[in-house]
Amino acid sequence: MRAEPTILHVDLDAFFAAVEQRDKPSLRGKPVVVGGVGGRGVVATASYEARAFGVHSAMPTAEARRRCPNAAFLAGRFGAYRETSRAVMGLLRSISPLVEPLSLDEAFVDLAAAELADTSVTGVSAFGRRLKEQVAEVTGGLNASVGIGTSKFIAKIASDLDKPDGLVVVAPGMERDLLRPMQVTVIPGVGPATAESLRRIGVHTVADLEQISVEELVRVVGKAHGRTLFELARAEDDRPVVAEREVKSISVEDTYETDHVDRNLLAALVDRQSAKVAERLRKARLSGRTVTLKVRLHDFSTHTRSATLPGPTDDTRTVARVARTLLTEVDTSGGVRLLGVGVSGLADWIQEDLFADAEDGTVDEVDEETESVLASLNRWRGWVPGMDVEHDELGRGWVWGSGRGVVTVRFETAEAPAGKVVSLAADDPALRPWTPPVSPEDGSEDAPGPASG
Repeated sequence: MRAEPTILHVDLDAFFAAVEQRDKPSLRGKPVVVGGVGGRGVVATASYEARAFGVHSAMPTAEARRRCPNAAFLAGRFGAYRETSRAVMGLLRSISPLVEPLSLDEAFVDLAAAELADTSVTGVSAFGRRLKEQVAEVTGGLNASVGIGTSKFIAKIASDLDKPDGLVVVAPGMERDLLRPMQVTVIPGVGPATAESLRRIGVHTVADLEQISVEELVRVVGKAHGRTLFELARAEDDRPVVAEREVKSISVEDTYETDHVDRNLLAALVDRQSAKVAERLRKARLSGRTVTLKVRLHDFSTHTRSATLPGPTDDTRTVARVARTLLTEVDTSGGVRLLGVGVSGLADWIQEDLFADAEDGTVDEVDEETESVLASLNRWRGWVPGMDVEHDELGRGWVWGSGRGVVTVRFETAEAPAGKVVSLAADDPALRPWTPPVSPEDGSEDAPGPASG
C-alpha cells in the first residue's frame, strides 16, 4: 500500500451509449442500448436513461426490449469507440508515462510517475477535477468517473462509488473502513460460484470476510484464490501500474498425428483449447482482448488469424466463439496438422465482450493480415441499426431500422441538429455505408460490416 493516494482509475460513463448520443443529436437525453441486436443478443452498454427502466449490461437484448421498448437499440460502431478511446489514452499518457488501459473506456494512471507537485488528498482531488474537464474536451463532451487511492483495487472501487460523472478520493488509512460494509462481490474474482461458497460459511460482506482466517479461505476456495481474498479483504494490494506486461500472451497448441478434415471435430478441438487458455488466464488472474487462431495445414503452410474484442475477458465461451469464427475463414478441406488458440493484450481486470449475438462472431479491430478475413466475416447481413451511412442527395445519417426491403435512416450528424427520418429502398444505389477518415495514428481502415464506422 502506498502512503499517498497516487493511483488513479478513470472510467468513461456508459461509454458506448454516450458516444452514440454524442454523434446522434436526436438520441441525447433518451434511452440508448448498445450491443447484440439479434434475438440472442446481449446488452453491452445502456445509457443512464435506459438504466432507469432496469436495463443493464449482460442482460439479454430481448429482456431489455421488454423493459424499455422505446429505447434506441444499436449494434455498435467500434471505429467511433476506438477513436474516442485513443483520444483519452493519449491525454492520459501526456500526464504520466505509466498508463495501464483495461479496455477502451477505462485505465489506471500512476500519479507518482506524473511528478505532481501536490499528492495530498487535496492536491489529487484538484487534479482529478481538471482531468475530468480535459476528458470532456478531448471526447466532445463525454463524462468520466474518477477514483483515486493508494492501490489499484481501491482506485477502481472509488471510481464506481459516485457514477456518473463522479470523483472519489480515498484518503490513506480509510481503505478498510470503505470496504467493510460492501458486499463481498466487490472483490475482483468473486463471481456467483465463489460468492455462493462464501455464503455457505456465513460471508456476505467484506467485513464478514475479514473475520475468516486464511486457512479457512484456502479450504473453501483454493490456495491461490483464498490468499488473494484474505489480502484484498484487508485492502492489501501492491500491484504496480504497468504500461506493458512481461507476459505477452497465453496460448495452447496441439500437433496431430493424422490430418483432421472434419469441421465439427476441428470446432470441438478449438473449443477444448479455448477452455484451456481461459483456465490459464483465470489462474494467472489475467484477461485478454486479442484472440488468435493458428492453423497449420497438410502442406505445412501456417495461417494465423486474430481478432480484438472491445474489452478484456477470461470467459471460455467468448474465447471459443471468436476462435471458432476465425476457423471458418480458413480453408481446412485438405486437412489440419496443427491447431492453436492464444489470447494476448493482457490485463488484470475483466470486461466481457457483450457486443456479439450468441450465434454471431462480431469482433473489433484486427491486424492488417486479418483485415480481409474480417471483411468476409462481417459481410453484409443488411443495414444494421446505428451504422453510419451516406446518401448522394440527403447527406450523412445513420440507420434507425430496416426490413422488408426498406431501410429507415435519420439524416443527422454530431455537428448538426436532430435530422429528419426518411425511408428508402434497401437497395437504393445512392445509399452506402460511411466510414470516417483514418486518423494519423491508425494504420488501416476499419473492416466493413455492421460493427464498423
